[in-house]
Amino acid sequence: MATDAGTPRPVAPAPGAPVPRFPDGFLWGVSTSAHQIEGAAGQREASVWDVFTAEPGRVKDGSTAAVACDHYHRYAEDVALLSGLGVDAYRFSVSWPRVNSPGGLDFYDRLVDELCAAGVRPVPTLFHWDLPASLDWLRRDTAERFAAYVAVVAERLGDRVGTWITLNEPAEHTLLGHALGVHAPGRQLLFDALPAAHHQLLAHGLAVRALRAAGATDIGIANSHGPTWPASADPADTEAAGFHDLLLNRLFAEPVILGRYPEGMDALMPGDVEADLRVIAEPVDWYGVNYYAPTRVGAPRDGGSEYGGVPLPAGLPFSVREIEGRPVTDFGWPVVPEGLTQLLTDFRDRYGDRLPPVVITENGCSYEGVDDQERIAYLDGHIRALHTALAAGVDVRGYFVWSLLDNFEWAEGYARRFGLVHVDRETLRRTPKASYHWFRDLLRAQR
Repeated sequence: MATDAGTPRPVAPAPGAPVPRFPDGFLWGVSTSAHQIEGAAGQREASVWDVFTAEPGRVKDGSTAAVACDHYHRYAEDVALLSGLGVDAYRFSVSWPRVNSPGGLDFYDRLVDELCAAGVRPVPTLFHWDLPASLDWLRRDTAERFAAYVAVVAERLGDRVGTWITLNEPAEHTLLGHALGVHAPGRQLLFDALPAAHHQLLAHGLAVRALRAAGATDIGIANSHGPTWPASADPADTEAAGFHDLLLNRLFAEPVILGRYPEGMDALMPGDVEADLRVIAEPVDWYGVNYYAPTRVGAPRDGGSEYGGVPLPAGLPFSVREIEGRPVTDFGWPVVPEGLTQLLTDFRDRYGDRLPPVVITENGCSYEGVDDQERIAYLDGHIRALHTALAAGVDVRGYFVWSLLDNFEWAEGYARRFGLVHVDRETLRRTPKASYHWFRDLLRAQR
């Protein structure tokens, strides 16, 4: 949402004050993704990320996810960590390339059985960026292929899985993978990447239909969102911020929530857009939000700018500016808990009764160390900010921390650690961090 950076902000509670109580039935969980933790690359077909990471210079430390956290072989140990943490739910992703391989679904059978035995709700995401290397989101038939794959997974796991997520962050997958080329598949198409956005949204709608046909009654999508703050009140800055908000927030929210693209964007999309929007807008039971930080945006300027540490090319109608006066994570992202409150209340005001119940499907930070007090402070602040939004009338139903494990952080390799659990890169030994114990205690206090 493009809004005034001077909006009044909630006053932080005194250090050590108890986290407010959330409603009964509020869903607490943690998230991961298949490519980032599973490993066992030889037991699935190649994904676009396997192709991408094989190219020298694509990943900062030269690593791959061939082994990652070896979750494929250590899933029982990881489910025990989930049980010890006391979460209600575990959001993981199903690897489409693994399902395409002989026996690939057997792994998810075993994982879901282990989760159910531990009393942890399985919440699979059906696409988290690891597209089979033979497919391409620039092609419409990939959306249809996705729906067929979803039907296979739902038939196999639907007797034990009640909650489903179709896609994770189509905005980032489009921007970083197809427009800027810093993620797989490594294309630099700029605005010619928009068909990849449309086909992912179409895939979401077709997947909802496939899941409904399989009897699913609890379906959402995980979209990334954050407030857009104009760099100043200058009309050039506010106009640039409005365009950024359209491109990163509205373009991916409004087809799902309202059944239409923001003004002028439908003309840039391929195919029979009106018919496709009827599919994209298949009703969901809740709307997932991945939140990390706001973005301060101004008019284009000489010298360029960065988006999440990624250099932006010249010629864009906006530039990204630093949010000053805030602590930053090891990734360099500003820590702005009240941005979550603002995002959710702005969504409520913008979409009104059309906004489904909201679940925070990702929120987390990168910090080094096992005694990770900075992560504790980050999570504490964001959970309080979430409660403020709930108290303001936003229908929020759940919160998932990113992530359970230190993992393969895409183009950053293993240089960034988002986990509640430390993973030694040599031995793969798991060590719960201070934040793991803090979150465990918070969940106990909420019950």
